[in-house]
Amino acid sequence: MTNACDTTLKQSAGAPLGFFERYLTLWVFLCIAAGTALGLVAPQAAQAVGAMEIAQVNIPVGVLIWVMIIPMLMKIDFGSLHEVRGQKAGIGVTLFVNWVVKPFSMALIGWLFIKILFADWLPADQLDSYMAGLILLGAAPCTAMVFVWSNLCNGNANFTISQVALNDLVMVFAFAPIVALLLGVSSIPVPWDTLLLSVVMYIVIPLAIAQAVRAHLLKRGKPTFEAALAKISPFSIIALLATLVLLFSFQGQAIVEQPLVIGILAMPILLQTLLIAALGYWLNRSLKVSHDVAGPSTMIGASNFFELAVAVAIVLYGFDSGAALATVVGVLIEVPVMLWLVRMVNNSRNWYERALH
Repeated sequence: MTNACDTTLKQSAGAPLGFFERYLTLWVFLCIAAGTALGLVAPQAAQAVGAMEIAQVNIPVGVLIWVMIIPMLMKIDFGSLHEVRGQKAGIGVTLFVNWVVKPFSMALIGWLFIKILFADWLPADQLDSYMAGLILLGAAPCTAMVFVWSNLCNGNANFTISQVALNDLVMVFAFAPIVALLLGVSSIPVPWDTLLLSVVMYIVIPLAIAQAVRAHLLKRGKPTFEAALAKISPFSIIALLATLVLLFSFQGQAIVEQPLVIGILAMPILLQTLLIAALGYWLNRSLKVSHDVAGPSTMIGASNFFELAVAVAIVLYGFDSGAALATVVGVLIEVPVMLWLVRMVNNSRNWYERALH
């Protein structure tokens, strides 16, 4: 990997957590409150924003999603893909957990909680929509925040960028078919044209733009690229928070009437996160993968590319859908749960490394 890429990774995740990232859960709570209040006090304003659509794509949200995603995708170095050959076991675990296990386990756990255990506690007309939101989360493994989690668990910088690059390449081709399959299995109608439009709008085009900007900036020198990335990265979180305000302005009435919904939706997401993290960590240990590779390999599966999940949920089902709400709950619990998992990975290092000898 180039020195520029290595430095970029260390700077993007080097200060343990930035101001916005450190308190992301607090900001999410505040945005929930602000959006809910806006929806109750001025529902006409939220409806006006929701009506700004072209070909089923909401323009304000589309712009916000691109602002969220593009800085993250600029961190990806596809030139590092050749390095996966040196960490075949760790990469194998990453691909197996992210694409063979995670989407399907999320669908199964979601079905158990939403359709069986808590079906009577949830609005019957939203059960399928909640399931769709959980499926979208499960099919979107982490892209950006894994850089932070990798740094916090002393992960191998080369491996982290390599696995993110490979994972995003797989996502371009696998996300839509897996989501469509699981929606079909769950008897949820699959709007193929809208789903494919979402993949193009929120994966292919932003990825192409991000890589073009990355290449342009790197031609002007490593310091220029690093300075630009540091300057625009906070806008990702700001755009995410603005999107949440809009989402909850549509969900305000439903949340006030049924506050338990968020807690119920959090349960399968939390269980899924812990299950996937445990599986990834155990597989890496069983295959005698070094601890600095096992950490980021575990983290990428346990966390989600929630920005993508939120965007696709809005396009497929709308602002005021249960699917959009379910993906937002994923944002709500992501940071505290992942910080706890990082601590567990660090504290178990001696136990882990005993299996390597």
